Amino acid sequence: MTLPYFRRVADVLPNIPAGPVQDIIQVMQDARAHGRRIFMFGNGGSAANASHIVNDLVKSIVHPDRPRFKVFCLADNTALLTAYANDVSYDEVFAAPLAALAEPGDIAFALSGSGNSPNVLRGMETARDLGLTRIGLTGRDGGRLAALCDIAVIVPTDSMQIIEDAHLVILHAMFLALLEE
Repeated sequence: MTLPYFRRVADVLPNIPAGPVQDIIQVMQDARAHGRRIFMFGNGGSAANASHIVNDLVKSIVHPDRPRFKVFCLADNTALLTAYANDVSYDEVFAAPLAALAEPGDIAFALSGSGNSPNVLRGMETARDLGLTRIGLTGRDGGRLAALCDIAVIVPTDSMQIIEDAHLVILHAMFLALLEE
């Protein structure tokens, strides 16, 4: 017996465009080859997905003849995140660290199910101003995030749970492609 949710997830996955995912893989390969930093961020389940893939990229993709990934999850530093949220504004929790740490040519990689989280949008605006390549995984209609990205993958559903599951599938597909190269 297949549970209805399983079928709903399975129905969405074939509708995710492969082209932008391939483009992300290429950007990630170039970042590794040229020592560029990748800053990932999101809220809630998206933060968890960002943290998860950072773990996979840093720990599991190690080739003796290639550089390692320089990838960070901006949602992982609880002290810094809460300091900015409390002392400045929650809208700045990703933008301010990007302004301090990123350099032109680095990558900002945002995850947002709705594509409309103010702090994620502010982070991507800062990334644009700093000359970063901007990647986004979003859902629904892409929200405002899609327009702020150089590469955006939009999961075509309104279900936040399916969006977050699909984002993890995309991230794992990306990971496996990078692992196997």
